[in-house]
Amino acid sequence: MTELYLVRHGETAWSKSGQHTSVTDLDLTDHGVEEAKALRQKLDPADFGLVLSSPRLRARRTAELAGFTPEVDENLAEWSYGDYEGMTSHQIREQVPGWRIWTHPLPGGETRTQVIDRLTKVVQRVQDSGVERAICFSHGHASRVLALCWLGIDIARGQSFPLATGAVCVLGQEKESPAIIRWNA
Repeated sequence: MTELYLVRHGETAWSKSGQHTSVTDLDLTDHGVEEAKALRQKLDPADFGLVLSSPRLRARRTAELAGFTPEVDENLAEWSYGDYEGMTSHQIREQVPGWRIWTHPLPGGETRTQVIDRLTKVVQRVQDSGVERAICFSHGHASRVLALCWLGIDIARGQSFPLATGAVCVLGQEKESPAIIRWNA
């Protein structure tokens, strides 16, 4: 089975402030640039037979600063937050008490089913690739959904898998079962 490395993009102004960012195409902060460059110490592009990135600038730039030349895959885009774009969870909860992305709807955004379908396509693409290692540069929520699809776990459990900016995660197999090899490295 292919090992799948997931990399969350480096810090942006909105990831720093906690604002939900899907379609807003923000660049990295200076700290985000440093996070992306630091990935060069952890990852060697020659080790990967398949290199994919979200179409968003923050993910593509993270990949490039880490030394990779990714192929853009639209399915790696962040979960579309719709009307909640640019809002923090606290602001959303003022309108919808108890709101969690993992369990509540996103008015004007993607449904859980749409996100699962989209990221399951990435899992299938990686598993069908035949490469030893693949890497995906993506986003916080999208990467967690991708990992949960890999593992066959309901995405309502996504809140149990926090993901820092610039973090590297590795998915693989333990004997016959899909597994997390490393998380938030």
